[in-house]
Amino acid sequence: YINLVWPRGGMVTQRIANPSIPVRFWAWPPQEFDIIMIDKEIFKIASNTLNYGFLENHSHKSSLKSSVCGDQIKIYIKVRKDKIIKVKYEGNFCIYCNASASLLAEKSKNRSIKDTIIFLKNSASLFNNQNKFKKGNWTTFKKIMNKTNLSRKECLLLPLKTLLKALNN
Repeated sequence: YINLVWPRGGMVTQRIANPSIPVRFWAWPPQEFDIIMIDKEIFKIASNTLNYGFLENHSHKSSLKSSVCGDQIKIYIKVRKDKIIKVKYEGNFCIYCNASASLLAEKSKNRSIKDTIIFLKNSASLFNNQNKFKKGNWTTFKKIMNKTNLSRKECLLLPLKTLLKALNN
């Protein structure tokens, strides 16, 4: 016998030896699987790989691994005169983390370190609609950091935490 668990707790037992014997369900009817649609905006942002890869002659770097999902990311930045010149990232991560890293690398270029750190420390407020960022390039993050993607909050915040760690070192 093999035991399978439906997403919402029902259990199914199936006899493997003879496939012609019908499956016996302990919880009938089985409830539908929750299908989570990934927003097209996430795909669009994640497909921009212009800033993916290793950055030679970087001035700061940092890496983090999510304890929740196992995503790993390394961020390399080049800073001159308290201004971020270039950001690159690499690692093994999901599409949400990839989209967040891609957007972060693009929007943090030519920004002051002080402005970037303020955004990074307050970025979690975007999920609660407590918009502290009314103007500027940081408002673009509202496309991916909202209540719709709240279940992937850790994935979306991982690149931001990594960049904050790099800037604080």
